[in-house]
Amino acid sequence: MPIYAFGDRTPSIHPDAFVHPDAVIIGDVRVGADSSVWPGAVLRGDYGTIIVGERTSIQDGAIVHAIADYPTVIGDDCVVGHLAHLEGCVVHDRALIGSGSIVLHEATVFSGATVGAGAVVRNRMEVPANALAVGVPATIKPDVSGEESILENAESYVENAKRYKRELRRL
Repeated sequence: MPIYAFGDRTPSIHPDAFVHPDAVIIGDVRVGADSSVWPGAVLRGDYGTIIVGERTSIQDGAIVHAIADYPTVIGDDCVVGHLAHLEGCVVHDRALIGSGSIVLHEATVFSGATVGAGAVVRNRMEVPANALAVGVPATIKPDVSGEESILENAESYVENAKRYKRELRRL
């Protein structure tokens, strides 16, 4: 699998994490236990630090980048959907970032919050706990999301990653 050091920046991937052979990890990227990085995802810590907590899935085609002044931090039990783009932001534990959404510099997504598919969370925007951010640019719908369904989704990816570790084979 393509995992690269970049100068003195070296990835740190927990042995219990699953990184698909077609994912790319470069530089200062830390991936926690039972987390998963799926095909086509790119985590590029060349300018800054990327931290992925435990039991978090970074799904197919997602792009995670950081800049020197703003690391990208994704907490525990998070779900980052297909083709999402996160850069220089903080996603707290038990949050969901929908497919095709964008979360930009200094934005914060709090626990239990959902960024809806295709939404754009602008620089320095906050998505409060248990809120839903939808649209371009994103607007906030309070108290629409919640941690329970996010945890169920995160757990399903932990189980799927374990299955992939056992059953995936190149033909």
